[in-house]
Amino acid sequence: MAYTGTMLAWSILEYGGVMGRDLPLAMEALRWATDFFIKCTAKPGVVYAQVGDPKADHNCWERPEDMDTPRTVYAVTKTKPGSEVSGEMAAAMAAASIVFENAGDRSYSSLLRDRAEKVFRFADAHRGSYNDSIGYGVCPFYCDYNSYQDELVWAATWLNKATKNSMYWNYIVKNFGDFKPNYERLLLQFGWDAKHGGIDIILSQYMMENHLVNSSAPNFVGYADAFICNIMPQSPFRYAHISPGGLLVSLQVTAAHSFVLVTYALYVKKTNHVIRCGNVVIPPDSLIQFANTQVDYILGNNPLKISYMVGYGKNYPQHIHHRGSSLPSIRSHPKPIRCKDGTPFYQSPKPNPNRLTGAVVGGPDENDKFEDSRQDPGKLEPTTYINAPLVGLLAFFKGLNRQ
Repeated sequence: MAYTGTMLAWSILEYGGVMGRDLPLAMEALRWATDFFIKCTAKPGVVYAQVGDPKADHNCWERPEDMDTPRTVYAVTKTKPGSEVSGEMAAAMAAASIVFENAGDRSYSSLLRDRAEKVFRFADAHRGSYNDSIGYGVCPFYCDYNSYQDELVWAATWLNKATKNSMYWNYIVKNFGDFKPNYERLLLQFGWDAKHGGIDIILSQYMMENHLVNSSAPNFVGYADAFICNIMPQSPFRYAHISPGGLLVSLQVTAAHSFVLVTYALYVKKTNHVIRCGNVVIPPDSLIQFANTQVDYILGNNPLKISYMVGYGKNYPQHIHHRGSSLPSIRSHPKPIRCKDGTPFYQSPKPNPNRLTGAVVGGPDENDKFEDSRQDPGKLEPTTYINAPLVGLLAFFKGLNRQ
C-alpha cells in the first residue's frame, strides 16, 4: 500500500497537469492512503505495518462487510525494526507532501513532510527487516526479498526532492558505498519490493539538473541508462523477458517499468542526454513508443484480444480473484456469508456478480497464455500497485494524444 501511495503521488506530480477532472479523484485516493499512514506512524518509535492475520484472511472467502477474522495489528519498533516498510511509508508521505504543496494545502503538506522525516530517521536509526520482526504477519505473503537498503535510499530520494535539504543527498552519497553490492545485484528491478529503477530515474534527473554527472557521487545517470538498456528490445544488453506477443512479463512489471520509461524519456529530452546501450543509441521517443505498446497490450492489443482492465473493452476478465466482486451483494443476499460459506462462490464457474471497474489483474504468463479462472490469483488478482503507475501512464498518453 505504501508503494501504491508513492507511485500514485509520482503519477500526479509528473502528469497531474493532463488529468483534467480526474485529478481531484487521484488526489482523494492519495489522501486516503496518506491519512492511513499518518495514523500508522502517530506514536514515536512505532510504525504499524500490517492489520489482519494474513493466514486467517486467506483461509476465508467472505465479503468485507462480513469479515470476522482476527484484526491482529503488527508493528515494527526500535527493538523489532522494519526499515523497508517504514522507509516506504516515509517515501509515500514525502512524495505526497509535494503533491499537496503544489495544490495549495500547505498545512497537510507540512504534516506529511515532517512525519516522513521522523519516520525516515526511525527507519535508518533502527535498521532491520520486518521479515524478522513481524515474521508470521508478512511471510510468506508479503516477504521482503530484496533487503531494506533500497527503501532507505528511496525514502531519502523523495525527501531530497520534497525538502530540498542537501542532507538527504549527502545521506545517499555516504551510504551508497555500503549498499552498493546489494544495490548493483538488483539494479535492473523496479516494483513494490525493489525500488532500484525508480531511484535511478529520479536521481539521474537530480544529477543532470544540478550538473553532478561528472562528480564523485554515484553515477545514477549510468545506472538509469543500464536500467533502460535492460528493457528495450533493440538493446544488446536486454535482460527483461518479453513475451511472444510483446509483453514485459508480468503486468506489475509492465506498469511500473513503462511508467519509468516515459518519465525518463521526458527527463532525457529536457537535458539532451544520450542513452547508449553499447554501440546502440536509444532515442527517448523509442522509450515512449515501447511503453505505448505495453499499455495497448494491457487494454486489449494482444494475442488473445482481451483487455486486462476490468470493464474496459468488450472482452475482459469475468472471474477476478476478489472477494467483494465475486460474492453476492448484501442487497441480493442479506444474510451474512461466513468464512467457508463463500467457498461455493469462489469455486463457481459463473462470472462475478459485481464488476470491479478499472481493476487490472495479474495478467498472462510469459507465453501470453491466460485462463480466466478465479482460482488462479497470480493471473486474476487485481492489485493497487499495478493501478497506481497506470494512473500516470494513462494520463501521459491522454495528454500526448491531445498534442
